[in-house]
Amino acid sequence: MSDPDLKKLKEEVFKANLKLLEEKLVIFTFGNVSGINRKRNIIAIKPSGVDYSRLSPADMVLVSLDGKIIDSDLNPSSDTRTHLQLYRAFPEIGGVVHTHSRYATILAQACMPVRCLGTTHADYFYGDIPCTDVISDEAIRKDYEKETGSLIIDTFKRLGLDYKFMKACLVASHGPFAWGNSPDEAVFASLILEEIAMQNCFTRLLNPSIKSIKAVLLDKHYLRKHGKDAYYGQKKS
Repeated sequence: MSDPDLKKLKEEVFKANLKLLEEKLVIFTFGNVSGINRKRNIIAIKPSGVDYSRLSPADMVLVSLDGKIIDSDLNPSSDTRTHLQLYRAFPEIGGVVHTHSRYATILAQACMPVRCLGTTHADYFYGDIPCTDVISDEAIRKDYEKETGSLIIDTFKRLGLDYKFMKACLVASHGPFAWGNSPDEAVFASLILEEIAMQNCFTRLLNPSIKSIKAVLLDKHYLRKHGKDAYYGQKKS
């Protein structure tokens, strides 16, 4: 790989995939991270079914935004077409992650959203993290992975959600997807999602009638970190 931009992309995606393993968001060959070079409309993604211990930056598969493999003898992740759908529909994202992390997948299998029950959630996601409907038989038979991406996109349209403020979605009976401005940020979103999903499971077990956080408190916590007048943290030089 002589192209420095694409070599850098492969390295970023490789490191992000290893981080999934380090953070215990995946086991065996479960899960995948991708990243995109928007100028070239090319993504890099983990190869399908390759153990994390055997991965190298060179193994990351380059795929055009229209789904053509560019430079590899390895098959890209089986979820590649889902990633591509998200990149096409959400033009400002730079990385996508799919895992089967324990608590987020429990809620996905229960076909339940991750409810915004407290300020830990509100610091990172603007409201309940949605769960899609169960994918239809027709969609499964048609083009399963592509239709999974469309299911996420349709869920956001139906609920009036903005992908820039809600950087995750549970796919019913399947598991979580998350995204960010880069592969590393997408992994961070997945990590926060899993922590919040764990808190959700236990909170709802203790209090099944608990309601989502009130709007004023949600706004305060989310916007003080992510709003135009955000004041959390330090000013960038």
